[in-house]
Amino acid sequence: MHFAAHWALLLSLVGSLIFAGIAAWQLWNKDHGRPAWFETAQAVLFSVITAVSVVMFVALLKRDFSYEYVAGYTDSVLPTFYVVTAFWAGQAGSLLFWAWMTALFGLIFSMTPGYQRCSNTTKLYFWLFLLASEAFFLLLLTGPSNPFLKLVPAPADGKGLNPLLQNPGMIFHPPLLFLGYAGFAIPGCLALASWLSGEPTSWLKNTRAITILSWVFLTSGIILGCWWSYMELGWGGYWAWDPVENASLIPWFSATAFIHTAVIENRRGALPRTNVLLAALTMLLCYFATYLVRSGVVESLHAFGEGGVGRPLLLFILTGLGLSVLITFAGKSARPVRQLAGLASLPGLLVLLAWLLLASAAVVFLGTLWPVISAMWSQNTVGLDASFYNKVCNPLFVLIGLLLAVCPWMSWKEGVREPRWAMAAVIAMAASAAAFFAMGYRKPVPLVGMAAAVSSLVSLALLLATSKAARNLRGGLGAWLLHAGVALVFLGVAFSGPYQSVKEAIVSPGQSLELGSYSLTYNGLEEFSTPGYSGARARIDVTTGGKAVGVLEPERRLYKNFPQPFAEVSVIPSLGEELYATLLAFTPDKSASIKVSVNPLVNWFWIGGTLMCLAGFACLRRGQGGEE
Repeated sequence: MHFAAHWALLLSLVGSLIFAGIAAWQLWNKDHGRPAWFETAQAVLFSVITAVSVVMFVALLKRDFSYEYVAGYTDSVLPTFYVVTAFWAGQAGSLLFWAWMTALFGLIFSMTPGYQRCSNTTKLYFWLFLLASEAFFLLLLTGPSNPFLKLVPAPADGKGLNPLLQNPGMIFHPPLLFLGYAGFAIPGCLALASWLSGEPTSWLKNTRAITILSWVFLTSGIILGCWWSYMELGWGGYWAWDPVENASLIPWFSATAFIHTAVIENRRGALPRTNVLLAALTMLLCYFATYLVRSGVVESLHAFGEGGVGRPLLLFILTGLGLSVLITFAGKSARPVRQLAGLASLPGLLVLLAWLLLASAAVVFLGTLWPVISAMWSQNTVGLDASFYNKVCNPLFVLIGLLLAVCPWMSWKEGVREPRWAMAAVIAMAASAAAFFAMGYRKPVPLVGMAAAVSSLVSLALLLATSKAARNLRGGLGAWLLHAGVALVFLGVAFSGPYQSVKEAIVSPGQSLELGSYSLTYNGLEEFSTPGYSGARARIDVTTGGKAVGVLEPERRLYKNFPQPFAEVSVIPSLGEELYATLLAFTPDKSASIKVSVNPLVNWFWIGGTLMCLAGFACLRRGQGGEE
């Protein structure tokens, strides 16, 4: 099956290039007929990649170590749950999954009413761009990143899955990211196609559902990645500004900015060129995300390293960026473009929000690539640490939180439409800031962030209480709940990061340490062994004010084929202060090095993130004319 699967991908590559060429030929000759050819070609392409993916799944489940990919990411003792996730654990498998999902989105879109509303010219341009993108993935899969290489002779066992990936988050986090990345190819390609064809029908409305779904998938993937980092890496946080973490955040900023400027065009007929460029930029930033992970251009705990795909990816991204800019600025809107209202209006503040999001993306982009940029004038380049991002990005996030508090009361034309409720939100902000200051939370930026989050929640609660339309799905309920989730995330970030308490200590059985109001007593450890790993589990009893709070049981594991020990953290969950413990090391006499922390309000980050994602699905029901 190695040979058959590889040749199926190779023939798919040839077919994609042929049909992309046919689309270009028809457009050159102004022959705008037969779009059904390309719809059929997309269906065939999806079917072939599906069949090839099934071959990979079967090889993984059978633990067929004659496949180099299977031998590299599974072994005979790996639980079946993680064997399935190995499909997207490595570079070749994840690229195959991404190509598969791109083909799926293309096929689904070809069946939607939005696609049917497009002119034949727009359809041809769309297929030209999408098939060219799919051909690029297939080129990587048949060249430098082939998942079907054969090992002769086949090894008796495989290397196994990296222990960091043996977490329930592995089944959801990478696929959700790839679904988001793949989905944004649809609005990106259709935006350029509609702009070139002068399509009078709104491509924004035609791709609205896929755009929202892609954003939800990408957001879900990022939130789950935060939870995975928090629970698996053992360092006590959920975002370390690692280059690979940043890779997914950059297109998220761009996509979020695009969604808000799209609202302006749908409601006011303004910013058409901006939206075309943002849709294309978001698509290309998704490719840039995989470039960061797979090129070896920056060092990261999560990166795959250079595997021969870095230069092709960079060339593809730069070519796509050049074409997108050329198309965007060479064309013009087929519909009349209206002027925006001033800054003291909802459109004005939405534009300001988009600029803040894009500024955040630019900061993260430049900070992530700083080792590469600084190499132009220095031989001793150093990457920027978390303190840089926190100092620069956190004030931008606080400004976004302030906008979230006031936007519900702004008019689409000029001014405030509900002055009394807007004033109530301002009062809530001032009162909460004063209360938090009195409680000892006095760091300026986090303090404003806390107050902005509380004010946003008050503002949204007042809106839902006073506006019947806001309580209706078609009137924007999903959007308002989503923004409430954002406010909860801001609240969790403002408390859990700046006000985390941490202590490390070497303790003997029966010894206690104090952290804030908590007393933590180490009561020894228990060693254990399983077919896949061995390790030790510590027991730490936690009390406060003489009352038992719970038990922390962090573990230190040593996995088969991986000499480096790995931590398995333990938490005592709380909507207030969550206790978090990591077993760093232990000795034969059962002394242990432990790290414990108190993370205030950290679970509101997960609650808010979950609400954002669930409310995003509710946004699919929204009417185009609903209140923003």
